[in-house]
Amino acid sequence: MMEQEMREKAKNAMRLILEAARFEVEEVDEPLDLSAVRDNTCLLVLCSNDGSVIGQFDKTNYSLMIDDQEMTCKKLLFTLEKGVATENCIQWGISEFVQYTGEAVLADIVGRELALDLTPTKVKKAAIAAAAAPVEEEASGITLLHFPIKLSEQAAIRTAGIQGTAKLRFIPHFLYHYQSSGEQVYKDRRIPFDADGWGAINAINGIRLELDGKLVEEKEIPGGAEVCDPHLRKDEATERITNELIERLTQKVRIKQEKGDAIFYEEKVLKPDRKNITVDTKQVYIPVWQIRGKKIVEVNAFTGEILSQPMDEGVEVF
Repeated sequence: MMEQEMREKAKNAMRLILEAARFEVEEVDEPLDLSAVRDNTCLLVLCSNDGSVIGQFDKTNYSLMIDDQEMTCKKLLFTLEKGVATENCIQWGISEFVQYTGEAVLADIVGRELALDLTPTKVKKAAIAAAAAPVEEEASGITLLHFPIKLSEQAAIRTAGIQGTAKLRFIPHFLYHYQSSGEQVYKDRRIPFDADGWGAINAINGIRLELDGKLVEEKEIPGGAEVCDPHLRKDEATERITNELIERLTQKVRIKQEKGDAIFYEEKVLKPDRKNITVDTKQVYIPVWQIRGKKIVEVNAFTGEILSQPMDEGVEVF
């Protein structure tokens, strides 16, 4: 059996986890430990290693009356016993407990809502068994030059910090490599215009990104992913990049001159010659997970970063 002191600590930790997921948590009478309510979800929590108590909890149906409406409660079991098997509970062992305790602390630090997987254990095991079966992976038949997908769907949902459905989208960008050379001499001042670098510009909203072009790969994308159309043409992107580079390299030179008792300054704006600038541009795609729940959050599937600005137009993010 789980000792009383250990059970009390487990109950406190479970409260922390559920409150981080925006549940309203209250203690309930034994043998249960906690009740948690959020929107249309009611959750009853049991922390126990006792097989008979767990068995009774697993086979009992619980409901909650709120404003004369009956709500069926889900059941969450936390146990340290590895041999326990349940049919009608969400069952957490050591690994889930450690995972969600750490994520709850992080969610509190960064002020985000913790995303919990409340799939019943029986359903989850069935899904795992189905995933383990030797079925052929769905192919899209679409080959794109894109940055690799490094973040899984579940990891993206946890990163977003909200419950919702995730969709993989490929956002078009123009990856560019620029080179500039040449110089201008004015009076006794020599102004060089040497520059070399990589970057990318979003082909939908025009936002600039710093990216390493060596990491792109040309391969088939997963089935069911959405490929977004560009709004910006390649020649428009190249022209914009060239103009921005000229503006960045342009320098204002001030020369001090003396004539007799008079001192005056002469200013000259020196710009690089457009013919000394080359910009190689090609279209690539960046994978983005879009999670739709109470709000819409986008997560870069390549870098794992939450996007402060939407990759696409008209998308609400935080």
